[in-house]
Amino acid sequence: MKTTRHYYACDLKDDADLIAEYEKYHTEVWPEVLKSIKDAGICVMEIYRCGNRLFMIMETTADYDAERKKQMDLNNPKVQEWEDLMWKYQQALPFAKPREKWIVLERIFSL
Repeated sequence: MKTTRHYYACDLKDDADLIAEYEKYHTEVWPEVLKSIKDAGICVMEIYRCGNRLFMIMETTADYDAERKKQMDLNNPKVQEWEDLMWKYQQALPFAKPREKWIVLERIFSL
């Protein structure tokens, strides 16, 4: 199966207790959220942290469509509850649009 990789960045609030809580939530992600990720055609999702900066790597199947995923999430009350909760820990990058969390990373080098 051919997959496509996507890379994103987001910041956490720079507070050790909040970061620890955020990480705890990500050891026990709600099943409805996991289902929504898989149903959208995301087959691999990893999040890495450096200080309060997060980096997400996603691998998607050919049927993945970011706009469709966005609409699916907007129509899923449990996903919306999760996203609202995550705003307690996350903060937008300085150049993000209102309510925009994860920003697509622009590749500047590849070997």
